[in-house]
Amino acid sequence: MPRSAHIVSDVMTHTVVAVGREAPFKEIVRTLEQWRVSALPVLEGEGRVIGVVSEADLLPKEEFHDSDPSRVELLCDLPGVAKAGAVTADELMTSPAITVHANATLAEAARIMTHKRIKRLPVVDREGRLEGIVSRADLLKVFLRPDEEIEEEVRREVVAHLFPAAGETVGVSVNEGVVTLTGRVREAVLIPAAARLIRATEGVVDFDNQLTTAPRTPQRP
Repeated sequence: MPRSAHIVSDVMTHTVVAVGREAPFKEIVRTLEQWRVSALPVLEGEGRVIGVVSEADLLPKEEFHDSDPSRVELLCDLPGVAKAGAVTADELMTSPAITVHANATLAEAARIMTHKRIKRLPVVDREGRLEGIVSRADLLKVFLRPDEEIEEEVRREVVAHLFPAAGETVGVSVNEGVVTLTGRVREAVLIPAAARLIRATEGVVDFDNQLTTAPRTPQRP
C-alpha cells in the first residue's frame, strides 16, 4: 500500500552551527550561547561529523574547578574528571557521534533519541558529512498537521484500500488529531489493520473505532 511517510529531511534544520576539533573551550561556550543550542557537531575535513560536544560535556569544568577530585570521584566519574581538564572540542566531544540519515523515518529518529537519551541528532549523508540537525521539537512538528490533511490521507491510503467493496460506507472524521471511523464493514478482521495503519499516519494522536460489522447475507443453496 503506498503511503506518504514523513522522513527526517521533512523536518530537520538545514542550517547548522558546528565547530572544528581544535575549537577552544571558551569558543564552544560562546557559540552555544550565541545560537541558543545545547550541543554542537564537531567536524573535520570536508564537513564529516566526528563527534558532538554538549553542555553536559562542559559542566565538569565548573564541577571540579575549585577542588581536586577525591579518589572516590576519580573512580566513579573518570570521564567527567578527564573532561574537567579538557580545553578543546577534540578532548571534550562524545565520539563517535550518534547520527541519522535524512531519509530515515521520524519514528526511527525518535527511537534513537529515546534509547540514547539525547535531544538532537546530526543528519549526515553516506560519507558522514553534515547535512542538517533534527531535534525532539522537530519530530513533534508532525502533530501540527491540519485535521483536514490527515482526514484526506486516511480516506485515500487506508479506507479506500481496506474497504473498497460496494455497499460499504465508512465515515472518516478527525478532531485535534484523533481519527474516528464510523459505519459498517463486511470483514471484521480488517478493522485491526485499519487501526494500525491509522495510528502509523503522521500527525495522528489516537484512533476511535466506531465501526460495526455488517451481517453476512446467507448464501442460496
